[in-house]
Amino acid sequence: MAETEVEPRIENNERSTMQKVLEMIANDEMSKATETIEKEIARDEDASPVFDFTLANLYFQMEKFEKALSSYQIAVEKFPKFRRAWKNMSLIYVRQGRLEEALPGLTRVIELGGSDAITYGLLGYAYSSVENHISAESAYRMAILLEPKTLDWKMGLARSLFKQERYAEAASLCGQLIENHPDRSDLWLLQANAYIGLNQPVKAAEIYELVNHLGQATVASLNMLGDIYINEELYDMAVESYIGALEKDPEKSTDRTIRSAKVLSARGAYEETRKLVDTVEGLRKDQLSEDQRKDLLKLKARLAVADGSDEEEVNVLQQIVELDPLDGEALILLGQHSSRTGDMEKAEFYYERAANIEKFEADAKVRHAQLLVKSGKYDEALPLLRRAQQVKPRDNVQEYLEQVERVSKNR
Repeated sequence: MAETEVEPRIENNERSTMQKVLEMIANDEMSKATETIEKEIARDEDASPVFDFTLANLYFQMEKFEKALSSYQIAVEKFPKFRRAWKNMSLIYVRQGRLEEALPGLTRVIELGGSDAITYGLLGYAYSSVENHISAESAYRMAILLEPKTLDWKMGLARSLFKQERYAEAASLCGQLIENHPDRSDLWLLQANAYIGLNQPVKAAEIYELVNHLGQATVASLNMLGDIYINEELYDMAVESYIGALEKDPEKSTDRTIRSAKVLSARGAYEETRKLVDTVEGLRKDQLSEDQRKDLLKLKARLAVADGSDEEEVNVLQQIVELDPLDGEALILLGQHSSRTGDMEKAEFYYERAANIEKFEADAKVRHAQLLVKSGKYDEALPLLRRAQQVKPRDNVQEYLEQVERVSKNR
């Protein structure tokens, strides 16, 4: 497209004013230039869009972005093919992180023949922000074609491939880029994530460890490394990774670390669970939320059970109930403890309290029924089991209910 098609004209009677403005700009008299153009536009609303464009550029330089956007908009309304105005307007949107709003302008620039690497690269970036990864890939490939040495465009392409779950291509491209940029941790981390997508966790772990040794590990990479080690049953190494993540960002990592401790506890890795619990308490004791404190207390209760310390278990569970009288899980665990120690009356008390909490009614009634069956009170157990099935039908509970019914009839 010829330049005359994408650049508006300046009428002869406007040239002298524009020449004065350009001289002011050359002399760094920005305020004076701005004032002159504003007066010209106020005098003649139909003034050449070049005035609006120049005014917008001055606002842009002064970081008055909203005013600049408004003036660029007027310029393209007066002259819809004004390519430079579309481009500068898009650059402001990108600078402000308003990437979706940048898309129409960037595509318009390309339609008007502005096919340069920057425009294609920014278009890829904007498409990525709205999860349009196929279009982002196309834009990044065009940017690379025009500017093959720019790493940002290749990184954008790798990310768009990853987002499309084309993990093998993403990992391969990252590998090529790493050869020339071995110090770029973002390349290593993206490649590691691609290996996770390819179900090659050991390869991913090697890369995460490398990044860690480079001192460039992130909270996310350390947590992911911990998850891999858990799946490989390397619990001590998992804990070290989780602690590393927690130390990097205690406030944001606390919930994630507690979830990891729960997984370790479920795997029977009690020593490692205790180490994580102690670390969380040491780093965040005074900043823990009520839910976080409850979660840690529940973990301590499980550890107490694993250690065979009934007294400590009860103490911890009672602390949980003091924090939250409606914690059905803790009430059921207290009921189970009372049942184990032969205090049936107290066990029933806890189960009945838990049954009054909607979320735990079914489980509490089943536990209560089991307690009654153990005491030979089959007829009293049956209504509890039937109610549990009404609230939360389960095959194993139905089988148990039928067994109790048969025993009750045969007595």
